[in-house]
Amino acid sequence: MASRRRSESGLLIAVEGLDGSGKSTQIELLLRHLRRKGLPVHRSNWNSSPAVHPLIRRLKAERHLTPHGFALVHAADFADRYEREIVPRLRLGVHVLCDRYLGTALARDGARGLARDWIGTLYGFARPADLTFYFRVPPEVAAARILRGRPAFSYYEAGLDLDIGSEPYDSFLRFQSRVAAHYAAITEAQRYIVIDATLPMRAQQRLVRAEVERLLEEGPR
Repeated sequence: MASRRRSESGLLIAVEGLDGSGKSTQIELLLRHLRRKGLPVHRSNWNSSPAVHPLIRRLKAERHLTPHGFALVHAADFADRYEREIVPRLRLGVHVLCDRYLGTALARDGARGLARDWIGTLYGFARPADLTFYFRVPPEVAAARILRGRPAFSYYEAGLDLDIGSEPYDSFLRFQSRVAAHYAAITEAQRYIVIDATLPMRAQQRLVRAEVERLLEEGPR
């Protein structure tokens, strides 16, 4: 791991949080900020591999994914992006911002009942991020934000595949509460930077930029 980090001069920064936590907005604001500073920076989004994402989209539409199948196809998507998109840029000195990273797999797959050791082994090829932000928000707030932007929850974000709620809203709250519980344990163990995602958007971004500026000055931990 140490030799791998020495071969990379770019920093890897990740954001994590529940669906509706605002993490994607915050990483986009950070991306624009770093580009204005003249820094080489790239954004990598979860579930966006050109080779794997079309398959995931089809399987989700058909609702054929079991918890293990859900984990495996997303790990394949991640592996493709990691090797083709993330690592090459880090080696070129580009800072990579990941909209969801390892924490997403551990929290979401863990909430579906998969063992943390199994998930960790599945993603064992990937190194930890140099800095990870966790945008903490109550599931009820996350639900309200999502429903302001679209009429309904998606099948898997609401955990409807698990049959844990009487209707989509109830299922969403139950499932996302499970995800939040896993994030709480991961955040403590991995020392993520916790951001109160109920704060005003600009206040959150100020906290994010302060941590990133410190990392840029000091280098990877």
